[in-house]
Order: sequence, then structure tokens, then C-alpha cells
Amino acid sequence: MDSPYYKPRDQASLGRNSEPTVAADSGTFAVEKDGLNIPLIDFELFHSGDDSQRLETGRRIVNGFQGAGFIYLKNIPIPQWAVQPAFTGSAQFFARPQDQKDTMAWYSAKANRGYVAHGREKVTRADFAGDVDALRKAVPDLKESMEIGRDDDPDCPNMWPDAIDDEGKLFKSTMKDFWKACALLHQDIMKAVALGLGLNADWFDGYIDKGDNTLRLLHYPEVDKSIFQREDGQLQVRAGEHSDYGSLTLLFQDLRGGLQVLSPEGTYVDAKPISGTVVVNAGDLLARWSNDTIQSTKHRVVEPPLQPGQEDLEKYPARYSIAYFCNPDFDKVIETIPNTYKDVW
Repeated sequence: MDSPYYKPRDQASLGRNSEPTVAADSGTFAVEKDGLNIPLIDFELFHSGDDSQRLETGRRIVNGFQGAGFIYLKNIPIPQWAVQPAFTGSAQFFARPQDQKDTMAWYSAKANRGYVAHGREKVTRADFAGDVDALRKAVPDLKESMEIGRDDDPDCPNMWPDAIDDEGKLFKSTMKDFWKACALLHQDIMKAVALGLGLNADWFDGYIDKGDNTLRLLHYPEVDKSIFQREDGQLQVRAGEHSDYGSLTLLFQDLRGGLQVLSPEGTYVDAKPISGTVVVNAGDLLARWSNDTIQSTKHRVVEPPLQPGQEDLEKYPARYSIAYFCNPDFDKVIETIPNTYKDVW
């Protein structure tokens, strides 16, 4: 698998430097509030650093997942010039007439591919015991999405707009390349996780070679500020409180803001957008896979924070994000990762 959007540095020199070194920014955090410490990690050191820097990068990633469930990565091998076409294509797709988008509608839970219209989905916690349909009607998530899986599965085809016009053809080509770039980044992050857990870098390779992952394009439309001022006491959100169910999520977000992460003190803390980074969080499966030594942390998307000079704002601009949900291959048997438990006889 390759992608023109994935440009790691040359690793030919790895292992030549025997001097002990540590990863740069070892004390840098993207978020520090209410006991929630989300590290900002330079991922270039995993590709271009020496062996000790690769190991230290892996340890910082694992420590971030163990402590917060979230990390930020900068200097990833997907450059900004490759991220921007994906956001441009996403915005153009969601600007299409509704009847065009509806022809590409999400069609089954097994496939998890296609367009999900505004108000169709209500994200909740796995332990939510209430009536989801009633909650969706009362407090709908303010978003629409497009789900894209690996494009070589004949039983679960993607829904593309390539038959509509040339813009649709470009959308298909762009998203296929971006999907592959994210799959390669997923593989590299799991190599770093393996090193951070004291395993060989290739330990996860056999579990993720197919790429049973989902690229989700998200559009949170422009809304009146007043919509968040409900009189019934319920919290209006753009995406409800939840944890992710897979192994990792890669989140590329614009600068609008609104993502919040649950802190150890039970408060929700803003995970501020940082240009040129990807937010990565561990999911429920990786938590289970690691014997709960890694945590899957709840998060949500809410009313975006006001910026200076926006006090009289009447409408919140649209927000766009791109999430890449990573999983082990669906045909793999998952057993507890070594080094996350002790044998007791």
C-alpha cells in the first residue's frame, strides 16, 4: 500500500547513532487542565531519529494513551499540502444538493459506508440506558457525515459521486489517496505503540495489514448561536458524549474548535485545535486489548468557544473535521497484548 500523500523521512540512518538521546518536547503538553495532560509529540523523530529517539517517542505515545487516552502528533508524514485537498473535497461534497447526497446514503451497519444525513445519527455512550430515538428527536447531533472504507471490498462498496461530474471523480481520487495515507500513519503509530510497550516494532503488523478502517468526513453546519441556549435544561451538542469503539482514531480538525475531552476530575476540557497536528485517541478495543492499561476517554463536540471580538456573534460558522477510525482486521482474533499482564501460576 502506498499513497502520494504519505512522505516519511528517509530512515536509512536509523541505528547509526549510539549516543543516548530523548525525544524533543518531552515536557510539552497540548492540553493541561483539571488533571488532563495531553502531550504534544514530535512524530518526525520516529522516522528520522535514532533508535533511542524512536523508543522514547513510542514511550511518550503509550504514556499519553495511558494517562489521558489522547495525544497530539506534529510533523507527521502527511504534510499539510496533502491534508488541505481532503478538507476542500469534503466541503465541496457537503455543498452538493441534498438529493445528490441522498443517492449515496449509508446502507448497512456491516458496510458502514455512505452519506449520513443531518439528524440521522445520535452519538451516545455505550452504557446509555435511555431511549436513543427519543433523545435523537429531542437533542439531535448537529452534523452530517460521509463514511468511506477500504475500496477493495466487493461486499461493501463505497458510495462515490464519480458518476455525477468531474468534481466527483476528483473527490474519489483524493479520498482514496488520503485514506491510504491515514492507513500508513495508523501502521506507523502502532509500531510506535509496540515499542512503547516493550515489544518488537512489527508486533501489530499482522493484525492491521488489510486496513478495515473508516474515513469519516464530518460537517457541522452553520447554526444560530441561540440553538445552544435551550430552555429545557438539556445540553445541545454538535456530537454527543462517547468513546470510540476501535483501536485508534486519527482526527484532523479545522480551527473552529468545539472538541472537548473528559478530565480525571469529571469536567470537560477544550482540546484546542493546533495547526499542523493530528489528534489521536485510543478506542475501547485498544483499551481492552491492552488489559485496560491504555484508556479510552469520553469526548464530545459542543458549542465552539468564542474568540476575541465574537461576543456579538449570532451564527457559528460551519466546522469541518476528518476522523479516521482504525481497527484490527475484522477476521483477526484479539488476545491480550504481552507486557500488559503478569502470568500468575
